[in-house]
Amino acid sequence: MGKGAPLRVVITGASSGIGAATAIAFARGGAQLLLAARGKEGLADIAARCRDAGGRAEARVVDVTDAAAVQALATEARALLGAIDLWFSCVGVGVVGRYHEVPLADHARVIQANLQSHMNEAHAVVPIFLAQDRGTWVNMISVGGFVATPYAAAYAASKFGLRGFSEALRGELSRHPNVHVCDVYPTFVDTPGIDHAGNYSGARLTLPPGALAPETVARAVVRLARHPRDTTVVGAPALLLKLGQFAAPNLMAAVMNGFMDSWSARAPRGEDTSGAIHEPPAGASGPDGRRRDPHRGRKAAAAGTVALAALAGVALWRRRAT
Repeated sequence: MGKGAPLRVVITGASSGIGAATAIAFARGGAQLLLAARGKEGLADIAARCRDAGGRAEARVVDVTDAAAVQALATEARALLGAIDLWFSCVGVGVVGRYHEVPLADHARVIQANLQSHMNEAHAVVPIFLAQDRGTWVNMISVGGFVATPYAAAYAASKFGLRGFSEALRGELSRHPNVHVCDVYPTFVDTPGIDHAGNYSGARLTLPPGALAPETVARAVVRLARHPRDTTVVGAPALLLKLGQFAAPNLMAAVMNGFMDSWSARAPRGEDTSGAIHEPPAGASGPDGRRRDPHRGRKAAAAGTVALAALAGVALWRRRAT
């Protein structure tokens, strides 16, 4: 791939949120795109936006938990694009609620979408990268791959598992210096995903202050196409959360659980729902959730960073003192 050549990119989970924002960002650079997701209307919307932004985009309705469908997508992508420079695995779903109060079928679907589907995608594209002797697989994880998330136990299991999978795969590919496995770990992001999530908490879901714009994460992914790196953390508090997890993982989980208990008791009431876990959302939802206040978010994020630094420091001091 020449330095100025148009990128050939496949994005799954491209119909909304980070996947959609990333597709549009690549399109602005003239990329050739193959976009995949479950929702036909959402895909058509984002493909049109990509074309308007200057890229070339084709859309395919694919459920990436179906390994055969993913293999067919990879085969078509290689034929359609000529080669694959970057494959972005961006499918992700979630369900909120105490573990024993969430239907087991919803937990299973979270694992299938967040872990198994990414493994399906890697299994399909890695042989193509090896045949090309180059290529970048970008794995959307989240800071939840480092910090346990009470009220989202299946999500935590999937993200911890996904981090381990990436590290193992990177080890297997270490003798192929032009084939890259890149992990992206954002903090909270303001996407329509909060509307698509399952919810058995009894409270209406909201975002914490300081949530990122999806375009912020998209820019980080686009950079990886030209400058791949193993780990990319997006969002100021993330490194401190990682430090806290290293220093005292049980303390961090307990703090998170206390916050969730307090939030669920005080938030406006909500109805139990499986959201869009089992079926794609109706219509087009776009990249942005439009819930954040940028000015309030910056102040809250700064305050959160200070608080997390103090918590991580105390935890580390206690660990060394024992």
